[in-house]
Amino acid sequence: MNVPSMEEAKRLLSEAETFNPGPWVSHSIFTADAARNIASYHKEIDPEIAYILGYLHDIGRRYGVSHMRHIIDGYNFLSHRGYEDCARICLTHSFPLKNLGSYSGNKDCNDKEFNFIKEYIVRVNYSVYDELIQLCDALTTPKGFCLLEKRLVDVALRYGVNDLTVLKWKATFEIKGKFEAVIGRPIYNLLPGIEETTFM
Repeated sequence: MNVPSMEEAKRLLSEAETFNPGPWVSHSIFTADAARNIASYHKEIDPEIAYILGYLHDIGRRYGVSHMRHIIDGYNFLSHRGYEDCARICLTHSFPLKNLGSYSGNKDCNDKEFNFIKEYIVRVNYSVYDELIQLCDALTTPKGFCLLEKRLVDVALRYGVNDLTVLKWKATFEIKGKFEAVIGRPIYNLLPGIEETTFM
């Protein structure tokens, strides 16, 4: 797969943090940890690649505070460096439901960018890596791992809900169920400290 090395990924996130420090950085690291932990029990997923994809899924935030904008910024940043598979995750991680209307937050892209994201999401067939990062993005806060319900409600309180929110939540739970069926154990058992983070 076209992804940076672990060393390069860490350099890119460290650099991004100097441009736009914030809780998104620790969220990215916990997302990477969750992805690697789950991948370690899944025969079709490379744990190191899973970690790198989770680590850089929000790299578009290097350019400043944004909403949907970070998706296309991350895609462009990584694809220009030849990391197409990693760039793809920047676009797909926010859409367990393949409908841009399900996005919570401002759609702060221009029309050309919005249409590019829409067409990309419609035509792409989600891989196990796409779904893994969609799941792990919803299992982490900047303070650690948490139950899906906590993260989903946290996002809803900050950015609001719309007519597709519940369908998006259902899609996320379906992905969780799919992974649990394959690895043969509850996802939460693989996320240390989840009770403390969920109930803090």
